[in-house]
Amino acid sequence: MHMQFSEEAESHYFFSQPHQPFFLLAFVNAIVTMLIFMLSFKGIIHLGISPSNFHSYSMLYLLFTPAFIAFLFTTFPRFTSTPPIEKKIYMRVFSLYYLGAVLFVLGSIVSPILSHVGMFMLFGGHVMVYMILRNIYINAAMPDTHDVFWILTAMGFGVISHFVFIFGSLFYQPLVSLATEIGVYLYLFLLTFSVAQRMVPFFSHCMNEKNMNLLKSVFVLLLLHVILEGIYTNSSFVVDLALAYIIGREIISWKLPFPNPNPLLWILHLSLYWIPVAFLFGAMANLTTLISGANFLFLDIHILILGFVFTILIGFGTRVTIGHSGNMMQATMWEKVLFNWTQLVVVMRLFVSVAAAYGWNFMVLFDISATVWMIMFILWAVRFFAVLINGKKLHNP
Repeated sequence: MHMQFSEEAESHYFFSQPHQPFFLLAFVNAIVTMLIFMLSFKGIIHLGISPSNFHSYSMLYLLFTPAFIAFLFTTFPRFTSTPPIEKKIYMRVFSLYYLGAVLFVLGSIVSPILSHVGMFMLFGGHVMVYMILRNIYINAAMPDTHDVFWILTAMGFGVISHFVFIFGSLFYQPLVSLATEIGVYLYLFLLTFSVAQRMVPFFSHCMNEKNMNLLKSVFVLLLLHVILEGIYTNSSFVVDLALAYIIGREIISWKLPFPNPNPLLWILHLSLYWIPVAFLFGAMANLTTLISGANFLFLDIHILILGFVFTILIGFGTRVTIGHSGNMMQATMWEKVLFNWTQLVVVMRLFVSVAAAYGWNFMVLFDISATVWMIMFILWAVRFFAVLINGKKLHNP
């Protein structure tokens, strides 16, 4: 296969804006990798790498990373008052992510060697993304680069976690757990929160004085969380309580107009409210595990990633897709169903963890949870893939 797409393919509407191919790739990956993980978890198919490694890697670097690239390649130049990213640049990155994802997924079933080749390609693409954003940051034409600094810092930790994950999967398995902690807290969460604390108050017309110490304080606590988990698993509950308090207090101070009649806003607000809830739930689960040994099946990570990162991804992804296709920026019944369905995904995964902790047979709940996840992305695909691929005009009532 050629590394670069043909000129004819690149001239298609689908590649005319960076968010279009990356969103589609991310959401296809979300469906395919969850189906494979569910089948492997049930023992129906056997993977060449461990199912847990497959699941962690695919969520971190095949779903959320391309989705973040879709958003940042569109908005980062606007944040910094710099020219848009050229098509030839983002197409190189997309080529690596497309081929890397195919090789990783195929290799996980066929051969671990092929899978690791795909991982190295994806890592190469990840490094390219960081360098592109770094160059934009260096050439920023605006004096206030506070938020973009933290976005770039989080992306840097994403590259670090990616490298540690690959190295650990090849040579020293315990490093995979460290890579996952870095990837979840110092990459996915920090990056998403850095964007959210800038964009959500702006969209909501909440012009409170900006807390310039917020991201610095959150970063220090997230770093401490990762260090504590690296020293002794489940020992970070005190830090998580501090994060729940600090972030919760900050969100309340924004006075977001919630509940809001506009679904395109309330989905963003709802995602933010999940942050203190997730850290609080995570702290209680980790403390309970230390005391009783109960296994909550990574409840802390899943509630934070699904409640906040996944929910706001669907909210932002929908806004970007509608807004950059010439469609009216309004939510129909389709969007309302999609946004409510995100919460079903979160709640079902919460039930899986609770069932596991109490020693119940959680496999039925796991199947339902995984199915609800796949249906979410299938529904989004039915609604928006034609918009991404051909610029379809939606019929709004």
